[in-house]
Amino acid sequence: MNDSAPPAARDALDDPPRWRVTLWSMVAVQFIMSVAFSIVGPIMPLYLPELGVVSPAAINMWAGVLASATSCVAIFTSPLWGGLADRYGRKLMVLRSTLGIAIFTFLMGIVQGPWQMLGLRAGMGALAGFSSASVVMVASSVPERQMGYSLGWMSTGQLVGSLVGPLVGGALADLTGSYRLPFYFAGVICFGGFLVTLFCVPERFTPPDVSKAKPSLISGFRMVVSSGGLMAVIMVMMMGQFATQAVLPVVTLYVREMLGDRPDIATLGGLAFSATGLAGVLAVPFLGRRSDRIGYRRTLLICLFGAALFTLPMALPLGYWAFVLERFGLGLFVGAVLPVSNAMVGRLTDPAQRGMAYGVISSAYFIGNTAGPVTGGAIAATVGINWVFAVTGALLVANFVWVWAKVPEVGRDG
Repeated sequence: MNDSAPPAARDALDDPPRWRVTLWSMVAVQFIMSVAFSIVGPIMPLYLPELGVVSPAAINMWAGVLASATSCVAIFTSPLWGGLADRYGRKLMVLRSTLGIAIFTFLMGIVQGPWQMLGLRAGMGALAGFSSASVVMVASSVPERQMGYSLGWMSTGQLVGSLVGPLVGGALADLTGSYRLPFYFAGVICFGGFLVTLFCVPERFTPPDVSKAKPSLISGFRMVVSSGGLMAVIMVMMMGQFATQAVLPVVTLYVREMLGDRPDIATLGGLAFSATGLAGVLAVPFLGRRSDRIGYRRTLLICLFGAALFTLPMALPLGYWAFVLERFGLGLFVGAVLPVSNAMVGRLTDPAQRGMAYGVISSAYFIGNTAGPVTGGAIAATVGINWVFAVTGALLVANFVWVWAKVPEVGRDG
């Protein structure tokens, strides 16, 4: 091998190519971490009575607070970890995050009160940065013509994990009669993600020139803000995440409103939930690959148009199976918004600054993740559940217009 060749040329001679090893290792880690996160989510309200929270109102309050605590803290810490990733390496940040999350999740199984759980959930948010570090590692390793394809598979790993996790958590709790065991199990498999990263993920990281001024958090924010293209994409991600998360608290309630009280309402609500994720698993790799060929802006426009097209009719109670089909149709389009936006960020950002850029992107993601469910719940409580879908559809239409007007075209291969 010619050592004087550029890194891209050296990577092209690897057998197998290093970027493929990195990609599939990180898809596996993304799947593992997503399983762990989604295991504990549905268990939390059932676990709270063991922590001394007994009244229905208090359980609802604490479930909402605990669900949002991690994202709330992560809003502020993600850019910091992104900047450190640029300085010390992306693999190190993935290792830090997976190990820390493994420890905090395991400890959630031994807490004795809700305030202890809140502290651990907030601590897990402080260690956030796994997703942004893993995305920037993949984006910095793969050939640019394969970026949409690669980040699409990263999202697929996350989607599949989010479908598997609740089933595993529910089965563990039902088989053992313990709501603590799923937390122990989730912590152990997070540690498995740490080991996969440690032993399977290669990284060729060149530290920045120490003779140059180290970029600060403030200068990193200025870099992102001054780039019109980056700010436009950040708004797309924040609005898209806000819109999709706003409906999550009301899906099962809407199913009950359509069908009335019946013994299988939880199963039917879960089916409506899963329909979107299942469609995403099928569509995201295809759309990710297509985005590399037809351009990221055009793919985003297609995704947002399709998402709005299937969301707006949900405001009309056309029946349960029509609702499930609408949720499935939504999943065919909305799941690709995140990986395609991430691919655009990779094309618009200097490789040396991608950690900071993806850290800021993660903050926008967490803002949408936190504010969406709260807003959706408030709309449902004040004007009705069907208005949540109407408002969400309107936001997706607004996002479509924003992409049309503000987002530049990048990433089209001939």
